[in-house]
Amino acid sequence: MKFDHFSFIAPLYAKVSYSQKETMREVAALPVAGRLLDVGGGTGRVASALREYADEAVVADVSFGMLTQSPRPALKAVCAASESLPFADESFERVIMVDALHHVINHAESAREMWRVLKPNGILVIEEPDIRTFGVKLIALAEKLLLMRSHFLAPNAIEKLFGEGEKKTQAENGTAWVIVKKTRA
Repeated sequence: MKFDHFSFIAPLYAKVSYSQKETMREVAALPVAGRLLDVGGGTGRVASALREYADEAVVADVSFGMLTQSPRPALKAVCAASESLPFADESFERVIMVDALHHVINHAESAREMWRVLKPNGILVIEEPDIRTFGVKLIALAEKLLLMRSHFLAPNAIEKLFGEGEKKTQAENGTAWVIVKKTRA
């Protein structure tokens, strides 16, 4: 049986607050009338911080251990891999993924699924540690040593996962936000 790093750290992670709320609110153009999906949202710390800016917040995560540690009853939690989201096409006005893309098994499939569930004129935001910085390179090395399957992508590589849409990247203090607006109707 493979060791589940995320179930192991879930009790600690549930106590961590989200420090980038204002930046995410800005780049995701929140508030929004509609639904927000937090893919790879773990215990719901980010979706909980943003809950007041959307009509509904849904957290999807493959780690049941993370989802069960969520002390946030205002969120809908769904156990699902990012590569096969159990939602109808074009069902969310906003889709976010925070500090999780480097953990997924298949970046391209995850991107396709997030794009599929995003409504036209919706905004998708991927917030990731910026691998172009020295500190994040050390984090990547540490995760390899801990036998995590992490694979960090530079912001331009994340942008390339999305063939369509208006793309923009914002980076500061070791964090990058890749913002994609679904412009087709």
